[in-house]
This record gives sequence, C-alpha cells and structure tokens, in this order.
Amino acid sequence: MTMSRRGTIVLWIVAMAACAVIVSRTRVATDMTAFLPRSPSAAQEVLVDQVRNGAASRLILLGMDDAPAEALAMISRAMAKRLAGEPAFLAVNNGETGAVETDRAFFWRNRYLLSPDVAPGRFTVAGLHRALEKDLRLLGSDLAVLIKNSLPGDPTGEMLGLVDRLAGATRPHAHEGVWFSADERRAVLVVQTRDAGFDIDAQQRALGLIRTAFDRARQDVPGAAKAHLLETGPGVFAVRTRATIEGDATRLSLLATVVVASLMLFAYRSPRLLFLGLLPVASGAVAGIASVALGFGFVHGITLGFGVTLIGESVDYPIYLLTQTAPGGSAEDTLARIWPTLRLGVITSIAGFSAMLFSSFTGFAQLGLFSIIGLVVAVSVTRWVLPALLPRNFSTGASEIFALPLLLAMSHARALRMVLALLMLGAAALLAFHRGGFWQQDLSSLSPIPAGELRLDRELRGDLGALDLRYLLVVNAADEQQALTESERLSGVLATLVAQTALSGFDAPTAYLPSLATQRARQAALPDTDTLRGRLQQALAGMPFRTDLFAPFLRDVAAAKAAPPLTRDDLPRDLALKLDSLLYQRRGGWTTMLPLRGVADAPRVAAAVAALGKPEIAFVDLKGAADHLLQHYQHEAVTLALIGGLVIIVLLAASLRSARRVLVTAAPLAAAVTATAALLTADAQKLSIFNLVGLLLIVAVGSNYCLFFERMRGEDAHRERAIASLALANLSTVVGFGSLSFSGVPVLHDIGMAVAIGAVFSLFFAAILSAEHGFGEAVRNGRGDRHP
Repeated sequence: MTMSRRGTIVLWIVAMAACAVIVSRTRVATDMTAFLPRSPSAAQEVLVDQVRNGAASRLILLGMDDAPAEALAMISRAMAKRLAGEPAFLAVNNGETGAVETDRAFFWRNRYLLSPDVAPGRFTVAGLHRALEKDLRLLGSDLAVLIKNSLPGDPTGEMLGLVDRLAGATRPHAHEGVWFSADERRAVLVVQTRDAGFDIDAQQRALGLIRTAFDRARQDVPGAAKAHLLETGPGVFAVRTRATIEGDATRLSLLATVVVASLMLFAYRSPRLLFLGLLPVASGAVAGIASVALGFGFVHGITLGFGVTLIGESVDYPIYLLTQTAPGGSAEDTLARIWPTLRLGVITSIAGFSAMLFSSFTGFAQLGLFSIIGLVVAVSVTRWVLPALLPRNFSTGASEIFALPLLLAMSHARALRMVLALLMLGAAALLAFHRGGFWQQDLSSLSPIPAGELRLDRELRGDLGALDLRYLLVVNAADEQQALTESERLSGVLATLVAQTALSGFDAPTAYLPSLATQRARQAALPDTDTLRGRLQQALAGMPFRTDLFAPFLRDVAAAKAAPPLTRDDLPRDLALKLDSLLYQRRGGWTTMLPLRGVADAPRVAAAVAALGKPEIAFVDLKGAADHLLQHYQHEAVTLALIGGLVIIVLLAASLRSARRVLVTAAPLAAAVTATAALLTADAQKLSIFNLVGLLLIVAVGSNYCLFFERMRGEDAHRERAIASLALANLSTVVGFGSLSFSGVPVLHDIGMAVAIGAVFSLFFAAILSAEHGFGEAVRNGRGDRHP
C-alpha cells in the first residue's frame, strides 16, 4: 500500500472517529414543530407557542370506562387524590365538590376586586337603592334561594354578576360527585404537568405516574377489574410520536440494511466485499448525522428515519464500482471509466436534495443537509478509500440475473416505447381530469397521530367542555401589567360586540386577575364604612329589609378596601391553570389571549380590533392560520421542487453540451414523475407536500440511471455489467425508500412511497428510451457482454 493510500485511510479513520464523537453527544428530538416555519406569522406563532410552551401543552386529558359508573367515580377520586400529591403535577381536577367550593370561595372573598361593575356610582344612595329593588324582584324569581343566601353580604349583586359572566364557559357533566361524559359511561379528569409538553421525557414520566395511579385504584375498587384508561393531550401525542419515530427509524433501518446486505451478498458471494461495500453507507450516515448536529444543535428523529433512504441511495456507488469491475480489471480502471458519470450523478442528486436544504422548515432543512453530506461522503469513500481496501485482482460475477429484466426491456424497446407513449397519455389524462384538486387541504394529514387518537381527543375535550376554539385575540406586551391593562381595554370592546350579537361571549385573564391599576381603582370606588352605612340607611328607606341584615356587607366592603391587591399566587390551583392558559411570558415579553365564543360576524370583530390601531393586538383565526400554514408548505414545496428540477437540467446541459443528449436523459425522468404522480392520485387521491418532495427526489435519484444509460450509447464493452449494476443499485434504492412506506410518520411514508415507485419507473423508462435498436438485436442474438 502506497503512502498516499495510507494517508487517505488514516484521514478517513480520523474523520469518522471525530464524527462518531459528535454523534455520541448529539441530542435527538422528536418535536414535530421542527416541521413548522422558522419565521412564522403572528397567527402561526400562537400555534407554535401553544404547542411548545403554552399551558395547553401541559394538559393531559384522562377518561376511564368499561366499568359501572359508581366504580368509575371511585377510581376518579382515588386517582385525583394520589396524583394531587405528586410534584410532577401542578393541578388535578375531576370536578369534585371541594375544588368547585374553593373556586367559589375565592370569587366570593374577592368579588369587589374582581367585579367589573364596581364603580363609585354603584355605592351611592341611588345606586344602592336600585340594587335593593333588583334584589326584591329576584327574591320573587327562581333565583330566590341563591339571592336569599347572598343578600346580606352582597346586596349589590357582584357575585351574581361574576357567575353570570363566567357561565358562558361550558362545564363538564357531573355524576357521583365527579365529572362524567354526558352519557355517564366515562369518567373524565384533567391534569396539568409541571413540565412543558415539549419535554417528552418529563411527559413520559408523568404518564407512568398516571398509569400507576390508575392500576392501584382499579385494584382497590370492587367491580373495576375491566376498567380501561384513556389518555390524550399534547404530552401524550408527543410521547407516542417519539415512540413511533424511534421505532420506525430502528425497525426500518434494520430491515433495509438486512435486505440490501442480502442482495449484495447474493450478487458478490463474498462477506468481505459485502463489508467493504457497506463502508461508504456507514461513513455517509455517520457524517450526515454529525453535520446536522453541528448545523442545528440537534438531530430530529425523522432525520434518522430518513437515513434509511441513504442506505438505498449511497450504496449505489460501491455497487457501481464492484459490479462493473470485470475479471482482469482493477478498481482504479473501473473508477477511471465510470467516475465522470458518477460525479455528475452525485451532483444532480445534491441539486435535488439542496431544494430541501433551503426550506424555511427546520425539519426539511435537516433532511436536505443529512442527505447531501451523506452522499458526498459515501461517494468520496467509494472513490478514494475503497480502492485502497479492496483485494488485488478481485472480481465479481456478472450478476446476469439482475440485468435480465432490463436487457429484456431493451431488446423490445421499440414496442415498449409505444406502450410507454400510451401510458403517458393515460397518466396525463388522469392528471388533467383529476377532480377536487391535487393537494391535501387538511393540516392533520401531515400529523403522525392516528385518526383514532385524534377522534378520542375530540371526544374527551367535548366531555370536559373544552371550547372548539377558532377565533381569539392575542396581545403582546412588555410586562404582565401592560398585558392585563390591554386585556381590560379589549374586554370593553368585546362587550360592545357581544351586545351587537357579533359574538356570544369571550374569556379574558382579567376575569381571574385584574391589573393592579384596576384593582386599586375598584378599592378607591368603595366608600369607607361610616359613609357606606349612612348611604345604605338612606337607600333602605321604604324597603322591607332590616337595617342590621347587611352587617356582613359593611364588613366585607371594609375588608376589600383594605386588602392587598390580588396576585397570581392568590388564585386556587384550577383558576391558576386557567390564567396560565390565557396569560404567559415568552421571549422577554408577555402574551395574553382572549378566546372568543360563538363568533357570528368575524369580519366585524376583526375590523373593530383593527380600528384600535395597535399592531401588538391581533385577531387570530386559528383555522385560517392552519390553512395558511398548509398553503405555505405547498407553495414552498412547489417552488423548491421547480428550482431543484431546473438546477438539475442546467447541470445536465452544462455537462452534456447537447440538447439531444439532455432530452434523452431528461425524458425518462419526466415520464417517471408523470407516471408516479398519476398513480399516487388515482382513485381521487390527493398529493401531500411530502409526495411533492418525493417527486423531486425521483429526478435526483433517477438522473443517475439516465446518465449511465445515456453514456452507454454506442459502447458495447462493459455494457451488461453496467446494466447489472444499475439494476442492483435500483433494487437497493427501492428497498431504502420503499421501506419508508411502512412508516406511520407521514413525512417518511409519503416520500418513501413516491420515490420507490418513481425509481422503478425511471430505471425502466431510461432503459427503454435510451436503448439503441442495434443493441436490442445484439441481445436477442446473444452478442451482449458475457463475462464469466
């Protein structure tokens, strides 16, 4: 071995060792928000923030069924008691009376600080007299019992007003003292974890605590042996998605490796050649992961799953070298012959994957970088390392069995071109007359969460009275008090819109925690005890109430006037949970959300908000934001696909320097993309954006086959071995991408399905369209390349 070869091997070993060290320290993430834009719009930012950091991301919704209602209620109480003592949970709520009474007591105790009706005019003689007259009317109504109990301490009706305002929020159905579904077949409860939803390890530990609590409760409750636990929520989805991604990455990588290795072992009949042939693949995978880790600080699990495709793509290069080295030849001679074609093929593949590299979605950019570095390293190892490691005078069998289908197609190329023309006409017709649009319009189609789990999530949210939220107002402020102040101003605007029937109601954080300025203003509106007593006596003139009946009222007003302002720490756990979902801190500022209910005139609400002239206040349509996000995906995918395809054509033109040769090379690719798109959209199916990325990768992968076939024209020597190498390489690519079609993750499944189909099409179409009539005759007459 020469010094230069030793130096090459030493450099490769050092580089792989460095990459291995980086990989060993790499953090693997499975947060699906990596496939959201890096620079989202304001509405998309709300979606991303809520998924990553919002209080909603920390909610786990639980249901118990398959047992009598009494048993389910006992399980619910036992679980709530056990989980409430766990530090991992901030709040546990199953609707038990204790929690409701705690909330009611908080509102009663602080009604004069919380009620928006508290103003100086409310405690004048006239104001008190009007309130007492209203109390008299209510005592003769269905609310008599409620009014009779609250009247001594709240003649002005502050508590009744608070209850009326908060009544717009739907509450779960109660049975046996805890929350149940409306049909009383399922007990439900909700917990809030201390850690955010994106902390998947913490969410997994929380789920373990929940399952342990359920199992123990089920064992202790008679008749509950068959009870079943249901779980849903962002944390649950995150844990299950990670398990799916990790499972798919491991299982499919192993499957692809075993199948590809089996093909190579069958072709070469040599474990040593198999091992050497897989070195470029392993080198490319390690270097690809290391490069992503250095470039992004983490590697997404889907990127690792996509590594399966690298097995099928990068193994092509050693296959071309090993298969096309005939007896009596050498690796150096083979590389000298195929390197120009191989180099151009790698460059066109890089051009295709580069389209993903420039995506504004971190996940796609990772896939692009991983693939580019992996292919570059794999072809470099094939070019400069393998020749130094391969045994002298090695050779492989001609592997005719792999070449036979292509040779047969080439021998009947003229007839098959007519079939291909008809196939293209049919595919074009299917695409032209496709109904309902080509694109999937539902953002959930991009989610790895199964439809059954999404359905369960909707059911449990319905059982718990969660809003089907679409519209909300978002306010960004410098600090918490500014956020609360703006929320109060918006509440006044929204109250007017409610009166105008533009919407039926809204929720605001200031219903639970008014700003300090507002609390102080309400305290200032409360008269001192002597003044209030004198006004009350005047207001009672002619009324059937005893003067001493309202001693609690005087005492409570005096206490409220002297009380310190409310803070977050004063709220009961359930109300604090509600506040956290509406008011939270992020990136040095504060954000408050005001969910809107029953929006009947969205443009009117949007116009009212726009009329405020404050850019920090946004009217958000979450469904519109989701639709816009999907359109952004589609627009970017189409743009990058067109750019990537154009770059590939430019590269071919610059290298081949002949319009005819470019046409011969590009025609099979165009035909393969058309046929694949038609097949994927058959039976009224629609394309996902991941399918579109797959169509681009068909061009990147298939260009290698087309280039080899184009450069075979007029060349008889080594032709059969070249065709065998293309067939074996294609099989490896189909295995790599095809195995992804078994993944439960849409990005992997859709790309894998499209490329596996398109790779087969591009190989056979290239063989048919590139085959010369003279060679077809030679094959039929047995005059092809026949090496022993």
